[in-house]
Amino acid sequence: MKTSLQLNIGVLLLVTACIRIPFLNKSNATGAEVPARVPAQFPATWKFAPGRAATFAPNGMVAANHKPAAEAGAEILRAGGNAVDAAVATAFALAVSFPEAGNLGGGGFMVIRMADGRTAAIDYRETAPAASTRNMYLDAAGNATDGSLVGRLASGVPGAVAGLAEAQRKYGSMSLAHVLAPAIRMAEEGVVIDSVYRALLLDYRRRIESYAGGAVFFQDGDAPAVGSSLKLPELASTLKLIARDGPRAFYEGAIADQIVAEMSRDCDAQKPGLAVASVRRCGLITKKDLATYKPEWRQPIRTTYRGYAMLTMPPASSGGITVSETLNILEGFHSLPSFGSVLYKHLLRESLQRAFIDRNTTLADPAFAAIPLVRLTSKTYAEGLRKAIDSIQARPAPTAAAAMREGMETTPHSVVDKWGNAVSVTTTLNSLFGNGVYVRGAGFFMNNTMDDFAAKPGTANQFGLVQGEQNAVAANKRALSAMSPTIVLDPRGELFLVVGGRGGPRIITSVAQIILNVIDHRMSLADAMSAPRIHHQWLPDSTYYERGGLTPEVISALNMTGHKMNPTSGVAINAAIMRVKGGWEGMDDPRSHGGAVGY
Repeated sequence: MKTSLQLNIGVLLLVTACIRIPFLNKSNATGAEVPARVPAQFPATWKFAPGRAATFAPNGMVAANHKPAAEAGAEILRAGGNAVDAAVATAFALAVSFPEAGNLGGGGFMVIRMADGRTAAIDYRETAPAASTRNMYLDAAGNATDGSLVGRLASGVPGAVAGLAEAQRKYGSMSLAHVLAPAIRMAEEGVVIDSVYRALLLDYRRRIESYAGGAVFFQDGDAPAVGSSLKLPELASTLKLIARDGPRAFYEGAIADQIVAEMSRDCDAQKPGLAVASVRRCGLITKKDLATYKPEWRQPIRTTYRGYAMLTMPPASSGGITVSETLNILEGFHSLPSFGSVLYKHLLRESLQRAFIDRNTTLADPAFAAIPLVRLTSKTYAEGLRKAIDSIQARPAPTAAAAMREGMETTPHSVVDKWGNAVSVTTTLNSLFGNGVYVRGAGFFMNNTMDDFAAKPGTANQFGLVQGEQNAVAANKRALSAMSPTIVLDPRGELFLVVGGRGGPRIITSVAQIILNVIDHRMSLADAMSAPRIHHQWLPDSTYYERGGLTPEVISALNMTGHKMNPTSGVAINAAIMRVKGGWEGMDDPRSHGGAVGY
């Protein structure tokens, strides 16, 4: 006799099969008015109930993964600065209050949309040092080592200071010194330690203490107590130099000397097949690498989804193309199935799989590879991919790959000002606390962005991403990234949504799902951010779902249709702002401990 669960699964599969044809190859990209929000429905087991409140403000808003940094940006808005001023202020403040991901020693991407219609994207991704070589992270047997993850050799040439200063120069309305003031004050007066900050320091104690950071973050042999204040005088001095002398202080002056000195401090030179712990390997960054670093101004990718226009980041970020391709595939369905249904999760997973195949096999630094951007973001190309989707059977991945590591690296922030200018920023050290190297005298961590290259093409990196030869290590090259800063305009061309995320490749899937939630499922911003998510990245051949976010019946039905369902603690952490009647709603992800601050 069949159990109730078996009967329910049978009904779910039958319904899926019956509605197979009506959903395929029909478009509803009509440019209608912005729809009213409707209440969301989540499983009773989901940890975030629908109906949560977002922060409202009539003039401007900053949403970030750490509230003190959002407050720094809002301070600039209240003082008359524009969204770019506030975004730069927030980024520098994150380097103080959120050092596990906010940074001076890393890089990032920024998408800008000014109220007068001008748009821009700035790529300040880290670059491989000039001495980098194709096989520098392989041992004598040709196997990938952890040298791209831990220690000085994992350091790419940082781009954060150059990129932020360049954005400020071109689109800001205040001086760089003015927007740096909140971060300098925070570093001098101290960052208040909360329970999350303390726990994170303890979790990463080994990495931090492998280098000079232990003397700063574990001064008395323990992490600072909850409620205490951690002052960062070295970082304050570094920020003051940048405020006084601009980015040249970082790339050509005393700070550059400190970075280069750290690359060769107490280490062994890199040699082919050298059997030495990564913690002991020398870095490759030179004064020339720093002096010649330049951020790149790029044209944002502009695509549409059901009449909404999306402005997002081109390569060396893979995020913009992959989000756009996913949405283009889904746009061809007349209307998407209900949020919690088997069919919706199935179609979403199948669309993500096809987009990630292109991401992992085609995309790279555009200075080193020809990127078929027009084809990958075209509706015609998406139609061909959509036609190949079987609505009752998942397509398996062709090969096995390493399991995906859980992690919430990088940090996004979103900003809107009273004039309607908008900025979406994502910045990173790659892993939390980067490669662990703390630049003595300068007060910041270095990145391990070199792991975002394919150290050995066809072998998974720390995020389980299996990438091809086009993303192999090369001198002066930018590694492919999943960061996905995105701005959405409504069908009337008005600013609608500003969003970004953290969490490696999960950034892409989370940004896509938030856009789907507010446009197709008509959720409020709070519900769209709180809603349970899934993640699929082609390899490994698993569909990850947040624990409690799917009912047992849906999980079983998806497994029966060929999905390999695996629970995970979270799918990315986001920061977003959405236009509502009378102003803006802002929200940091409830999976995090950040905040939104408006005025």
